[in-house]
Amino acid sequence: MANSAPIDDVPAGGDVIRLGQFLQLAGLVDSGGEAKEAIRSGEVTVNDEVDLRRGRQLQAGDIVSFAGRKSRVSH
Repeated sequence: MANSAPIDDVPAGGDVIRLGQFLQLAGLVDSGGEAKEAIRSGEVTVNDEVDLRRGRQLQAGDIVSFAGRKSRVSH
């Protein structure tokens, strides 16, 4: 049986949102500092690939994973 977390759809409210902002909006982290550290340490994935850029622009459909939770960017 696959060990996959359910994916929450999180409306980003615009055309694009940055990775650090999305982590906070989705409730995956509590602060910008926590987002920065999680991204810097390689704990965050976007579409199953580690991304170290806090300013990465996400598009609708991108799936962000952190600490066993997954959220999909929706508009």
